[in-house]
Amino acid sequence: MLKEAVEYSLAEGEAARLVQITDPHLFASNDGQLLGVNTSQSLAAVLNTLNATHYPAHLMLATGDISQDYTPDSYRNFVQAIEFLGLPCHYLPGNHDDPRVMNLHMQGPRVFGQQRILIGNWHILMLDSTVRGKPGGHMGELQFSLIDQAIAAYPNHHTLLVMHHNPILMDCAWLDQHCMDNGSDFLARVSAYPQVKGILWGHVHQAVDEVYATANGQLPLMATPSTCIQFKPKSPYFALDHLQPGYRLLELLSDGSIHTHVYRVPGNRFAPDHSSSGY
Repeated sequence: MLKEAVEYSLAEGEAARLVQITDPHLFASNDGQLLGVNTSQSLAAVLNTLNATHYPAHLMLATGDISQDYTPDSYRNFVQAIEFLGLPCHYLPGNHDDPRVMNLHMQGPRVFGQQRILIGNWHILMLDSTVRGKPGGHMGELQFSLIDQAIAAYPNHHTLLVMHHNPILMDCAWLDQHCMDNGSDFLARVSAYPQVKGILWGHVHQAVDEVYATANGQLPLMATPSTCIQFKPKSPYFALDHLQPGYRLLELLSDGSIHTHVYRVPGNRFAPDHSSSGY
């Protein structure tokens, strides 16, 4: 049985406008640093950059690794940081999160942990790809059941699937050890549904805009930069990129198409420790 969805009404034909932020890796202390980057400050820079655009978003998606130290205060810091935007925020867990602590302390009048969002003629499913105690991910049968039931209940809605882990390999040997281990099966199963119009994730700390060929056409595959450190693409060993923190804007059009773009903090304020061999 499907659990209740959070619902938003749109004008006829209006696009659903979303912001995705991911992998802030916050600490209990606002002085906390990850590989030389103050993650509280980098998140604030991303949110200020977004705010300066005056993008008329309907809601925000926060796709995991909210915390780096698993503390209640790290989650409360996130809620406090986004409050000034006035946007509803829907979140899901990443491998660095403690789901129990997260659900207890990611609290606010506009903060939601439900897995289903109905907005206009779109159905957004916030999937849990985490495996307790492991950095890599797996899409379990309970999540597949949610997808099946949600599409059966709303067959005329377009569907966006959102998760933390990458279902495709990144051609980045060290990072590909920590992908969704059944990503190929996941893509094969969900692409059989014509209602599925896009797949969105975090985890990889870099931008991805690719397509997956299906019998129903080209399925967009999208990943978004972290709001803190960036991983160097296509590196066989752990390496950090020089690019700045970022976020993604998405427009889900009523015809099922998606317009999207990644934006980054301007300048070069955030420089990680490139001598780091891991985290």
